[in-house]
Amino acid sequence: MRFWKMNGAGNDFIIINNMVEHLPETCFPTLARTLCERHLSIGADGLMIVDAPLQGGDYRMLFFNSDGSLGEMCGNGARCICRYGYENGLAGEIQRVETTAGLVTGHRIDQRLYRIRLNDPTTVRLDAPVVIDGVRYECSYLELGDPGLPHAVVPYPNLAQADENALRELGRKIRFYPEFPKGANVNFCELTGEDEVFERTFERGVEDFTYACGTGTGCVVTALTLMGKVSGRQVRVNMTGGQLIVDVDLQGSTVQNLYLTGPTNIVCKGEVTDEELSLN
Repeated sequence: MRFWKMNGAGNDFIIINNMVEHLPETCFPTLARTLCERHLSIGADGLMIVDAPLQGGDYRMLFFNSDGSLGEMCGNGARCICRYGYENGLAGEIQRVETTAGLVTGHRIDQRLYRIRLNDPTTVRLDAPVVIDGVRYECSYLELGDPGLPHAVVPYPNLAQADENALRELGRKIRFYPEFPKGANVNFCELTGEDEVFERTFERGVEDFTYACGTGTGCVVTALTLMGKVSGRQVRVNMTGGQLIVDVDLQGSTVQNLYLTGPTNIVCKGEVTDEELSLN
């Protein structure tokens, strides 16, 4: 079984082309849990399966978190999958990728830089505060696509200097907040300059911080744009793994287009030989 490993701003993924491998879909959760384990296997934040399109796209992307759960979509993963699709002849410089949350369009800018149009926000609640251990935190709740990929956007002062363990524990509690019907990816953010944001994301399905979160970055900038705190044009979002650029097109107070631009990196290509892996 052949694989690629890629990352987008430090958010890393294993990619398997099921149009070549012909694996049963029932094995994908086990495959994700096994291969994404960093100490015992290849290691990654998630597994992406490339498969035949079902609704007129160039190909289909199935995304599985490292715990084996199916994710609706992944922004950094979609940028990586667009590069994979281009370099493997599955599509041209403009690509139509089917995801669980809906169709995503990708654009190749240069060898490593890709831009995608994220799924439209289907739920936007700018005033959705959470109370954790008696403390009230300002929060916005957004979902991208249908079914919606859930995100909480939480302003956090002095984020870069925050205590890692305390922030992780807060992220875990907000991730399971009872008023979020599907749980949520928790995006802590702080404005650090004009149209510049620092962000850290506690990801559902990984259950820890990741180096970057593309859909989370899109939700952060969407919320800040709608609140008038950023322009929505070429907003720079810095994370542990690097920088992503977000553009928000508004029609009144409605998001018409949401774009995510950032780097991709092909880390390695190879053959899976993990002897602990059982797909039976």
